[in-house]
Amino acid sequence: MSKSVLPKVSKAATKTATKTPRKTSTEAAALKAQPDADKTLNMILSRLDDMKAEETVTIDLRGKSAFSDYMIVTTGRANRHVGAIAENVTKALKETGIKSVHVEGLPNCDWVLIDSGDVIVHVFRPEVREFYNLERLWTQNPAAAAI
Repeated sequence: MSKSVLPKVSKAATKTATKTPRKTSTEAAALKAQPDADKTLNMILSRLDDMKAEETVTIDLRGKSAFSDYMIVTTGRANRHVGAIAENVTKALKETGIKSVHVEGLPNCDWVLIDSGDVIVHVFRPEVREFYNLERLWTQNPAAAAI
């Protein structure tokens, strides 16, 4: 027979423990993820400022999207500047322990997308940003989008 190494729990303690409502794993993950998303957002905004990114806009996606909490849209002056911004932000994300960073568009540096999970960063050249106008898609009134 195997012996249990768990401490014995009295009946009163089990009654008290069952009365407190338990959070589902989704609720617990959402509560845990929120501060991380805010920390990640602040770290990215700090790096963008350090790299002299221009016209940085932060869009709050909570309640609008299930795939991310925040989207940042910013501009670099030229291809080389866009690439340097993207590499600097990616390096900072990896240094803070975010392992699943996905980067698209780095070879051309017209539009670089950095997906860290909670925060998505779009770094554009000015002409490309003006053409795609992502801010309008995510910030406009849903009623106006239907027109």
